[in-house]
Amino acid sequence: MNFWWIITIIDYTLFAVVALTVLYFLVFAIASLFKHRDQVKHAKTQNRFIVLIPSYRQDNVIRKTVNSVLGQNYPQRLFDIVVISDHQSEIVNMQLAQLPITLLTPDFKESSKVKSLQYAVFNLPKFKIYDAVLVLDAGNIIKPEYIDEVNDAYSFSGTKVIQTHRLSANRDTPSARLDSIFEEINNSIFRHGHQVLGLSASLNGSGIVFDFQWFKTNIMKIRGTLGEDKALESMLMHDGIFVDYFEGIHVYDEKTRDLKELNAQRSRWIFTQLHALVSNIHFLPKAIITRNYDHIDKLLQWMLVPRTILVGIIAVMGLVMPFIYFSQAVKWWIVAAVILFAFSLATPDYLVDKNWDKDFLRAPFISIWGLINIFRAGRNEASTRIKETGRWVSGIKEKKKKKKKRRY
Repeated sequence: MNFWWIITIIDYTLFAVVALTVLYFLVFAIASLFKHRDQVKHAKTQNRFIVLIPSYRQDNVIRKTVNSVLGQNYPQRLFDIVVISDHQSEIVNMQLAQLPITLLTPDFKESSKVKSLQYAVFNLPKFKIYDAVLVLDAGNIIKPEYIDEVNDAYSFSGTKVIQTHRLSANRDTPSARLDSIFEEINNSIFRHGHQVLGLSASLNGSGIVFDFQWFKTNIMKIRGTLGEDKALESMLMHDGIFVDYFEGIHVYDEKTRDLKELNAQRSRWIFTQLHALVSNIHFLPKAIITRNYDHIDKLLQWMLVPRTILVGIIAVMGLVMPFIYFSQAVKWWIVAAVILFAFSLATPDYLVDKNWDKDFLRAPFISIWGLINIFRAGRNEASTRIKETGRWVSGIKEKKKKKKKRRY
């Protein structure tokens, strides 16, 4: 096999994978242009909520989040706030302790959001009875009418899980603006577009309402520290629970202002998606046989090329192929135009401001840089796993030595 055959095989293999991902994005981006539902009716009953706020080293933003929840119009006797303060300063913890909330201060060696949520559920008073759990992140800001609207939506939906619309609270740097655009593209494609076509929405990490009993039971089943939202999504699909999405209920999220942190965040999400796919791919045959379309769609989502890698591959191939085989580059330019068109459809009008052109041109270069960071993260992850394996093997050897000594 000569050099040109190898290049051609790599080219067409990459293109087939990318083209299928682009087609998926395009279908749901077009679907997102259509209206999903009429106005939500006011609920006749008021549910009792427990608001969980995991906060890992978020000293600067946690108080704003808590104050926004305390400022709700919803009757305060009908919701409790639990802040899981992990590795935060003593001053911040003292300030939080003075507020009418429950403050938990775990000291995890390896911190994660799922550990914080499990710790909160484990430490809830047994006599407390709740109807639903609202999960927020430190840095989320909600308006005074938020829980009231959530109560209406939760009662109206009739399902055990609803996802509210997460928006950016800040767009003051190029990284924050790009993160805002990426967030809204996800909202359009993986949530609103899915709802229009009758499929379950994707969870977004925060601004989620769960049935209390379901959450209490299933959050404790999660093992490991990687991607609690993906693990919960998998459980929901297994149980046949539909995730409803309410675009008109907003929760505002503090976006990262630093490009390095943005790329690190994307790298973590890619590894989380890969982990979710590997852990759940064996359920695909059963999902097809039982016609569980939500579960099939979820597994297809995790098979898709992550957006950062997708844009990076298209940019690299579109720039490199003309110098290798010019006629083979045309298809990459076409797929680039299609994905840009899909992303444009999925981007709300309010984000198209004076900075739009500059930010849009930065996106491919950030994606290429993100690819480099992903490979670096991959090496670090592999190195960490090798060290952990080495410690595990050493521990086994030490135990064997101790057993031998005891015999003598």
